Amino acid sequence: MVTSSRARNSAVLASAKKDMPSSIKTVKQRTSRADATRKMQAIAVDPLQSAPAKSTKKKDKPEKVKVVRDSFTIPKAEYAQIAELKKRALGMGLEAKKSELIRAGLLLLSNATDASLDKALKNVPTLKTGRPGKA
Repeated sequence: MVTSSRARNSAVLASAKKDMPSSIKTVKQRTSRADATRKMQAIAVDPLQSAPAKSTKKKDKPEKVKVVRDSFTIPKAEYAQIAELKKRALGMGLEAKKSELIRAGLLLLSNATDASLDKALKNVPTLKTGRPGKA
């Protein structure tokens, strides 16, 4: 029968452990326990000493805002106004995206009075929803 060297080595080690006197096993166990105890004592911190304060804050990362992707229909003239507002913002030294301009408009409308919101909504024509036809 052919056995691998790993199997033979483990068999030899097992028989050597069986033949080992129990006093030697006990000394090895005591030594390893003593070493472990010394290591634990070296690592242990005195509870009366001031421990470093754990920061309750996570890193100074801003909380992620969940976003929603949406699409809408807008007349070409109003879409051109977005481009004009982007140029105007660049002239003031601000780089703005389309979505940022729309969100800024929402912010202005949310702070408007009911009368001015009503007036603004009446000035916006109602459009047919859905995708525009092929031109």
